[in-house]
Amino acid sequence: MNADVAGLLDSVDAVLLDFDGPVCSIFAGYPARDIAAELVELLHRHGVDVPSHLAGKRDPLEVLRWTGTATDQRITRLVEDALCEAERRAVETAAPTPYGREVIVAARQAGLPVAVVSNNSAGAVGAYLAAHRLTGHVSPVIGRAYAEPERMKPNPEPISRAVRMLDVPPTRSVLIGDSLSDIEGAKRAGVRVIAYANRAAKLDTFRTTEADLVITSMGPIAEALVARCEGEEPESLGGGISRRGNVGAALRDGEDQAALAENSDGTADRSPRDTELLH
Repeated sequence: MNADVAGLLDSVDAVLLDFDGPVCSIFAGYPARDIAAELVELLHRHGVDVPSHLAGKRDPLEVLRWTGTATDQRITRLVEDALCEAERRAVETAAPTPYGREVIVAARQAGLPVAVVSNNSAGAVGAYLAAHRLTGHVSPVIGRAYAEPERMKPNPEPISRAVRMLDVPPTRSVLIGDSLSDIEGAKRAGVRVIAYANRAAKLDTFRTTEADLVITSMGPIAEALVARCEGEEPESLGGGISRRGNVGAALRDGEDQAALAENSDGTADRSPRDTELLH
């Protein structure tokens, strides 16, 4: 597995990351099911006849998708605004993904640009990156198009847009994502894809897809990128606390703070409507 990951990363010139999963668990402290229920209640308050199957949805993005197909633009915007605000609150208690930070910074140290392509709002992603001193390492951030849920992944448009902005051929790019929509969107965009099975239930499903690789931890990616920086053969990070310590030593606060200062543009204070793009 480690050799497979290293080989794939050696063949690409850019790393694209989904946000919720590879970078953090955005709804760790503000559960997705609670937000979905709040969006359904919002629809009820505005006189929308919500089907019974939607009331039980645990994913607020699915509520937004339904709204975009079954209601008018005014209602879609109301739901979009409410979801943007909920996501901004959610990132305050989001749980960082183990080795997610190391992947981002090691990729940059290896000379690879890093972009985030997310179905969450760019404002929420930007707020998380700023809070975790990662703003200077990630550009662009492409979130979902405002009140246009049909443009979310698996639509390949946001992935293709990231590749164009990085000026890298799709076949020389890799997306790391944790959902079927990531895998489908990447393949439709001509981008290679590493499927991150962050829950055991995803593993068998991902193995039946067209994903180039399936992983269960971000550790092997961090390991391969650090080894690329150091010109070494990758070592296992399965239980390697000391190895992770070495990675951490390479990411000193001073460097991260400097990168943040150079790239700080007030993204964390932007309006919830700034959902789609942060440079």
